[in-house]
Amino acid sequence: MTDLAPVRRALLSVSDKTGLVELGRALSLRGIELLSTGGSAKTLRDAGLEVRDVADVTGFPEMMDGRVKTLHPMVHGGLLALRDNDEHVAAMTEHGIGPIDLLVVNLYPFEETVAKGADYDTCIENIDIGGPAMIRAAAKNHACVNVVVDVEDYDALLDELQTHDGQTSYAFRQRLALTAYARTGAYDAAVSGWMTKALGQQAPRRRAVAGHLAQALRYGENPHQKAAFYVDGSARPGVATAKQLQGKELSYNNINDTDAAFELVSEFAPDAGPACAIIKHANPCGVARGDTLTQAYTRAFDCDRTSAFGGIIALNHPLDGQTASEIAKIFTEVVIAPGADDAARAVFADKKNLRLLVTDALADPTEAAMMLKQVSGGFLVQDKDNGTVCRDDLKVVTKRAPSEQEMADLLFAWKVAKHVKSNAIVYVRDGATVGVGAGQMSRVDSCRIAARKAEDMANELGLETPLTQGSVVASDAFFPFADGLLTAAEAGATAVIQPGGSMRDEDVIAAADEAGLAMVLTGMRHFRH
Repeated sequence: MTDLAPVRRALLSVSDKTGLVELGRALSLRGIELLSTGGSAKTLRDAGLEVRDVADVTGFPEMMDGRVKTLHPMVHGGLLALRDNDEHVAAMTEHGIGPIDLLVVNLYPFEETVAKGADYDTCIENIDIGGPAMIRAAAKNHACVNVVVDVEDYDALLDELQTHDGQTSYAFRQRLALTAYARTGAYDAAVSGWMTKALGQQAPRRRAVAGHLAQALRYGENPHQKAAFYVDGSARPGVATAKQLQGKELSYNNINDTDAAFELVSEFAPDAGPACAIIKHANPCGVARGDTLTQAYTRAFDCDRTSAFGGIIALNHPLDGQTASEIAKIFTEVVIAPGADDAARAVFADKKNLRLLVTDALADPTEAAMMLKQVSGGFLVQDKDNGTVCRDDLKVVTKRAPSEQEMADLLFAWKVAKHVKSNAIVYVRDGATVGVGAGQMSRVDSCRIAARKAEDMANELGLETPLTQGSVVASDAFFPFADGLLTAAEAGATAVIQPGGSMRDEDVIAAADEAGLAMVLTGMRHFRH
């Protein structure tokens, strides 16, 4: 095998015709013979290029609605034959098989078809067969053959041919082969993932996942860790699909925290009023509703001003100039919202490092999705936590039922607790968090930490009483003992929402009654690790 290999004959068969004519013309000008199929051949001919149909090469017409056109020895022999193998060359000569030095293929738009909500049979018809077969053949024979599967690589191919006077290097063909195998792997993963969902299989024997590189990151959680960001093609509004209007590149931690912030704020429907979530290290340090977006932000900020510094802010309404002016008073890493008006963009224009992302819509908190978590030697798969409760789902278990205001705050606190790392405790008063305890090994410690932070903020705001006075409290899982509940009561909480289900529920309920608390059970847990 020599390092440089000439390109004399190319097969172009693409679903996405972007750049096809320009590529075909550039190849033709180099004297490279063009083979093609169906719509690709027509597109090239319509542009005045000389093209030979694959059907003429194979001696068989396209048949079965195009299902059979390239699955033929005249094609696969030309892709798989080793040019420096005498037996291969002799077989090519005997059977009149011409070598194919370049394959340009992109596949039927299966992923796009699924994303549009097409029916089962339509999705099946958009599964490409001949394309992956040719790609795998050409990639295997990258010692001799170039295989291009992405429009983004057309310019690189032409540059390579220019550099080496119509030839390509082995290293270049290796890189193309790597991309090609990743593409067919991702395609098969998309098909198997769709079928798994369509057939309602909870735990298929094999699970394939794939992603497309969105961004090579400078590093991961820490500078010594390498990292990259891949997207899965989902249309779900969020950090993966958002448009970045300004600011430097997102980091690994930015992406992780922005996702957490936007998923949380999406719990609050825009038509129920403006809401804001401020996130630090994937945990909320302030969440609030308000009559205006500015008020929602300032109320969220007043939950924990210290932690909000350098945080991520998510909004459920388009960002306006007044709110942007308030946000600009402290250092913020990322702001993500459904939109941003001209006044807001003008305010942030002076904040060159602040990233502003817009999504056009909120995420659906009830949408089904698959979550992955890697462990040594494998990965865990589970449904996304899209569980929600409404007022009718709650069971009042204490002598005193919550008041209307308490009930509204309990439901608000429950939505927030779902997004706090366990053990999670969230104090809420008048539609705003006033204390958050996250990620502690014991629930009572989370209760104490959240209450202490509320005391600190009361002191900073010059208030005489802790912010938790007259609040409600949410716990993501049951209270195993009454101590956590009583700690919340001592902090000033008057009502509690929790899943229930402890062996000591009766003791906890009795303690709540003795303390004069109202308590409701959800029957649903929200662990978040």
